[in-house]
Amino acid sequence: MANAAVDGTDTGTGIPRVLIAADKFKGTLTAVQVAERVTAGLHRVLPGLQVEALPVADGGDGTVAAAVAAGFTRHEVRVTGPLGEPVTAAYALRGDTAVVEMAEASGLQLLPPGGFAPLTASTYGSGELLRAALDAGARTIVFGVGGSATTDGGAGMLAALGARFLDAAGEPVGPGGGGLRDLVTADLSDLDPRFASLDLVLASDVDNPLTGPKGAPAVYGPQKGASPEDVTVLDEALAHFAAVLEKSLGDRAAELARAPGAGAAGGVGYGALVLGARFRPGIEVMLDVLGFARALDRATLVITGEGSLDEQTLHGKAPAGVAAAARAAGKEVVAVCGRLVLPPEALGRAGIRRAYPLTEVEPDVRRCLADPGPILERVAEGIARDFLT
Repeated sequence: MANAAVDGTDTGTGIPRVLIAADKFKGTLTAVQVAERVTAGLHRVLPGLQVEALPVADGGDGTVAAAVAAGFTRHEVRVTGPLGEPVTAAYALRGDTAVVEMAEASGLQLLPPGGFAPLTASTYGSGELLRAALDAGARTIVFGVGGSATTDGGAGMLAALGARFLDAAGEPVGPGGGGLRDLVTADLSDLDPRFASLDLVLASDVDNPLTGPKGAPAVYGPQKGASPEDVTVLDEALAHFAAVLEKSLGDRAAELARAPGAGAAGGVGYGALVLGARFRPGIEVMLDVLGFARALDRATLVITGEGSLDEQTLHGKAPAGVAAAARAAGKEVVAVCGRLVLPPEALGRAGIRRAYPLTEVEPDVRRCLADPGPILERVAEGIARDFLT
């Protein structure tokens, strides 16, 4: 790597240009706010610095906001929330490409405090959100999954799109993964025919199968309030769901249940694969959709980050994806974060030259959580002094 790239200056013009491609600090700052605060700190040291902000997401909550920040148009619709109540959800559209975030319709943030419903929470609203994007003219849909309140294998989503899931009496089964225990008949004949010609991309940062020790209930069910008994019920119910679907899909039903991404977001990934989706790591998809490669070409220093840089970061999270792409292009990368638990050698292997946690300038974690914005600006001042002056 040329020295000019290391010190943040453009080898052609000598003028540095910074690209901020950071995810949210979950619960405290959105990705857009992170970019704004970092920009402010950089400009405090170098007022004339060229800065380009491209907030990123890995398919989970914040994905629609990142798309809107990149030039997509936000559209809001009323859909069914995870507990059956009406909620307002948004998707993003540019041309005939839509970005749909299932957490907007079926996310944990839509539950009341302490209101987990591991056996009955449904993805029905996610299906309604997909249909709204289709109605708006989408021919490609990036379906970002993560942050779900649900473990229903995508059954609710498929029902909203025309599938029928019936019990022994010919009545619809109850909502959520728990209702699938009573499933006898799965009729997919009335699924929305537009999915046959749709390019549906399942964007997720996890590659778990549907069931088993690494499946959706076992790994993610407890995060959604599932007790050990609930996990057993849900795992058996989702396995039963896939077995009943074999009557419609043949061997493909079992193959899809084992496929990477089937267990994403409580198994909504499985439902998406049934619809014909192709699985891709969420950050890779979003970087493509957001035009990251073009922005990277213009940059001499990249600043990425998220709330916590930890082991999970290295497994498909946004900063790792940004750093990998930047390293491949020969660009220097530093990261900002609220909490840093990765050692320097792990950061280096990920392509991150140095990480700057908020606690480096404010040791009081409570203050970092309560008012992170001004602290992040001070962190950015340090990056400017270390890499750009």
